[in-house]
Amino acid sequence: MNKTAAFILSALAFCAASFAQAEEPETIEARREARRAAWAAMGIEDYVPPEVKTGTAEELGAWDAPDATQGVAADEKYFYAVANYVIGKYERESGKLVKRWIGKRGGPIGHLNSCYEEAGRLYCANSNHPNLPMASSIEIFDAKTMTHADSKSLGILDEGSLVWFDHYKDGWIAGFAQYDDETGLPYKDHTYATVVTFDKEWRKTGGYALPASILEKMAPQAASGGAVGPDGKLYVMGHDLPEMYVLDFPEMGPTLVHAATIAVPAEGQAFDFDPKEKRRVWAISRPRGKVVSFRLPAVN
Repeated sequence: MNKTAAFILSALAFCAASFAQAEEPETIEARREARRAAWAAMGIEDYVPPEVKTGTAEELGAWDAPDATQGVAADEKYFYAVANYVIGKYERESGKLVKRWIGKRGGPIGHLNSCYEEAGRLYCANSNHPNLPMASSIEIFDAKTMTHADSKSLGILDEGSLVWFDHYKDGWIAGFAQYDDETGLPYKDHTYATVVTFDKEWRKTGGYALPASILEKMAPQAASGGAVGPDGKLYVMGHDLPEMYVLDFPEMGPTLVHAATIAVPAEGQAFDFDPKEKRRVWAISRPRGKVVSFRLPAVN
């Protein structure tokens, strides 16, 4: 093709684009209405999201815990208040401090988030937040002696910073955060927060996007806590709103389904389901410096 022909083709393309941009809004809307009518004739309907149920949790108690800044875990006798590099072990009945694990400021464990207790061990999500690039690890503690017992590094992951994880099927499910502020990546905001599934060796097997209806409430942060509930649904909490979101795993598509929003006496952060009472939850109120416990209403 010579230069003249190339110029003519380029000019024609430019004119076509200009005419398309200049098309009257009424004409564009008429074409859209025609398409909608054609879809309706074929029996195609607009998608309507399922109704989001609402409810209110019943507060069962609150205990002073100055280290309750990131989350809490619980077993049958104790609860464990979690700060960035501190874990406080407290008696459930009295709220009396038993012992603390205390890390080093600026050390390898710098941003603990959620934890849960299993078989005498605490399993905790850790990240290098607010540093970049984002790297994460799983830190394991002896719940009896409150000493560090083991570590599994996940390294740098494109998904973001690990904030929570739980058992799921034959492997794991985990939540990763992205941030809008200077602690985040310039090309990813909080809407890139994701839920990822892994096999038992922490090899990625799939994942889900969070629904827009809860992402907009979490801005500029992400889901700071998450766990699979006794009913098999996924429960998450944001960074600072006193709400818990109930999510269904989708029958199709990549996005979790927002099933319910429950008002709770805890301003976001990480939480743990009680090992004895199925719908009892342990969480924190960071503004009040307390660990709180509440009972969730049933979600159909």
